[in-house]
Amino acid sequence: MPRKSVSFEDKIQKLEKIVTQLNSGDLPLEKGVKLFKEGMELVKECNLQLAKAKSEIKIYLEKDEESN
Repeated sequence: MPRKSVSFEDKIQKLEKIVTQLNSGDLPLEKGVKLFKEGMELVKECNLQLAKAKSEIKIYLEKDEESN
């Protein structure tokens, strides 16, 4: 089953919740490790989305400069 597309903003919101939970110090070790792994995956996904957006903007700006 394909994974549902989640917006960048939703990923950041989820990441903020994970950070809050981890910082609370009230989690069992296993739950903390699971949340940490989930958070790291979200960071990777967000970094990929940012890199893609940056590339798209760079291409757009280069095309715009060429047309002027």
